[in-house]
Formats: sequence, structure tokens, C-alpha cells
Amino acid sequence: MTKLELLQLLVGQARANGFEFRKWYLTRLGLPWSNPQNALKTLSEERRYYVLLFSHEFAQHFWKAGQQITFQVPTQTFQRRKADGTIGTVTRKGYTRRTARDDVWRYHLRELAVAEEPLRYMRRYLRVVDDHPEDPAQPGGGLEESRS
Repeated sequence: MTKLELLQLLVGQARANGFEFRKWYLTRLGLPWSNPQNALKTLSEERRYYVLLFSHEFAQHFWKAGQQITFQVPTQTFQRRKADGTIGTVTRKGYTRRTARDDVWRYHLRELAVAEEPLRYMRRYLRVVDDHPEDPAQPGGGLEESRS
């Protein structure tokens, strides 16, 4: 899947939830609008898609409020004073947490900011059937560059 195809799917999902792509493009990028395909090509060039991915408006529509999310709470280790006055080390195992929140998009923006490949992170949340594995070591697993 090329970056352009992935951006088409991402914008399509956000538009299905009420995102006004044309209005966002004109106000945020300030570039002239000709059609959605050209706008997406412009975004896919020179990593301009970061403006879209980290936009609060896009995130709010891509991840709808109240939608259930699943995330991993990491293992935690800290020191604590015991009843007898000694200091002990407490280790809590990591666990999976599920929640439905009104600001789920904020969580995803934080995760997106620390992700090595933001487009790969976004791809996990697309509501489409994909025949390609997500493992970059397997054929078709990585994001391919658009060949024009």
C-alpha cells in the first residue's frame, strides 16, 4: 500500500465521521484547492501528511468520542516504605486496559507522537480488510513509496 493510498483511506474514514477535508486543507495549509486527489498528493509529498496526522480536528473525527480503545500499561517498578520502616521495591506487571472516553483522540495523538512510524500506527486503526501483513520483514508489510 502506498502512502497516497493510505492517506486516502485515513481521510475517508475521518470524513465518514464528519471531517471536512476541503475546509481543513484550505485553512491549515493555505494552498489552493483543485480536487481531493491533488490535495492528497500534496500531503503525501515531503512528509506533509504530518500536518494532517497531528491535527486535532482530524484526530477528533478519526477517533470518535466514546469509542472503546485498548492500550497497554507498561510494567512499573518503584520503591515504597513498608510497615516496619524498611524500603522495599514493588514491581507491577504490565496489563491491557480497555476504556471508552470522550477524549480518546488525545491518547492516540500522544501515542502517535512517540511512534517510530506514524503512518504504520494509523494503519492499525483503519476499518478495512488488508491482505498484506504489517510486519515489514514480510513482503508487502512495509509502506511503499509512491511511484509516479
